[in-house]
Amino acid sequence: RGGDLPGVRTAVEADGPAYEELLAAAPALAIDEQVGPDDVGVIMYTSGTTGRPKGAMLTHGNLTWNAVNVLVDQDLVADEIALVVAPLFHTAGLNMLTLPVLLKGGSCVLVGSFDAAATLELVERHRVTFMFGVPTMFDQLTRQPNWPDADLSSLRMLSCGGSPVPTPLIAAYQDRGLTFLQGYGMTEAAPGTLFLDAEHAVSKAGTAGVPHFFSDVRVARPDLAPVEPGETGEVLVRGPHVMPGYWGLPDESAAAFADGWFRTGDAARIDADGYVTIVDRFKDMIISGGENIYPAEVEDALLAHADIAECAVIGVPDEKWGEVGRAVLVAREGRAPDPNEVLASLSGRLAPYKIPKSAVVVDALPRTASGKLVKADVRRLHGT
Repeated sequence: RGGDLPGVRTAVEADGPAYEELLAAAPALAIDEQVGPDDVGVIMYTSGTTGRPKGAMLTHGNLTWNAVNVLVDQDLVADEIALVVAPLFHTAGLNMLTLPVLLKGGSCVLVGSFDAAATLELVERHRVTFMFGVPTMFDQLTRQPNWPDADLSSLRMLSCGGSPVPTPLIAAYQDRGLTFLQGYGMTEAAPGTLFLDAEHAVSKAGTAGVPHFFSDVRVARPDLAPVEPGETGEVLVRGPHVMPGYWGLPDESAAAFADGWFRTGDAARIDADGYVTIVDRFKDMIISGGENIYPAEVEDALLAHADIAECAVIGVPDEKWGEVGRAVLVAREGRAPDPNEVLASLSGRLAPYKIPKSAVVVDALPRTASGKLVKADVRRLHGT
């Protein structure tokens, strides 16, 4: 309710006029509401893949600085034609694509929902130059029958984020002469945090890049000290694009920051050149016999198997090791993978303790409306 925010009036009450009636009765005057950079512009809810969604209060300043970061770090032009297939309630669809393109003077093609076959047709019909999607969306495009022959010649930029981008997916687009501009961010940072440009897309493939121009990023130990190159730590971020807090949750807001840095809860490593590789969510990490297993690494290896379209790796209780991995697999169309054979294919590619001890094949994985995997639901459905 707007009444929980200072200066915001609640327009619709449960027993009052309907929203449409209020709109129809409003005067036909241009609205010119004075706002400052610290005023809340939008409350955007986190995906809730690891817990209950929280409303990130993004100020007008947060939104503006994020758009400036995009314009500085990506080669947007005034005649850009962006295909917006990610929902506008998703921070990347709105803030990494739509707002920067409109700010530059380009145009956006909006669709009601993502459809892989329709997307390929829209790219050709509108001569789309720029598109953002989560890995699941881009993977579905490669599985369309007309993928090898689809006319993608107009595309200049493909931006991918929302979750780690599997290596086989990167290769599939490189085979078509297309390169992902990968990135990493979160709703709380409006969302751009790390960016991998086209120049380093091959040499630094698998990393999420370096901080956006107006963004500070640190990979740190629990005491906030910077990690050494190759050491795993937590991603911390600060800058003018980072939210002031969560709506109506002062305790959670305070806990999310440490010495002015927003604590993302994501595990990462940084190399000697300053490029950051996102390892996984710390909450998703499996501890087996005292060894840390990051599911994203195992999932990337599983996706290289010809029979596997999607997968998720979760931890399940084990009397000997405390916790071991379990692979939840979705087969490619027309394939019938043998779970034991799939796991055996990881031998020699992963350390033995990282290889899941069991696997199940399912019809589909639970995802949010924006395409993100909901690990909590995977655990609930397949973790016992």
